[in-house]
Amino acid sequence: MNNSENESKSNAPTAFAQTYFHGTKADLKIGDLIEVGVKSNYGQNKNAKYIYCTATLDAAIWGAELALGEGRQRIYLVEPTGPIENDPNLTDKKFPGNPTMSYRSKDPFKVVGEIALWQGHSEELLKHMREGLAKLGEQGIDAIED
Repeated sequence: MNNSENESKSNAPTAFAQTYFHGTKADLKIGDLIEVGVKSNYGQNKNAKYIYCTATLDAAIWGAELALGEGRQRIYLVEPTGPIENDPNLTDKKFPGNPTMSYRSKDPFKVVGEIALWQGHSEELLKHMREGLAKLGEQGIDAIED
């Protein structure tokens, strides 16, 4: 192999250069698109103006655990089909610098896999988080702001 062949191989995209997760209770399949305009998993269950993903498994676990509905908690690997931006619901307002690596988009996310084994949060921690979200709701503060 000559140098130009080595260079082109080293510049080629690699799998999992950036992984994004989406936590939900929706039953999706590989190849499905997660799109805006569908009932949101959170807040007042309105039609979603944005869809959300994260680059941390912990944030995706929270998404799956706190999602509305009766379905099984799931975490999908997703691939954005368009631009993504920092999620203003979590960045700077609550966690300066986006430590949860949470993002949103108006463009679909393509489901490319599912995390089959993951450890959820303790019941005590879940209860504490739900109580905190309920208090915010009583104050008129929605978990998802468009």
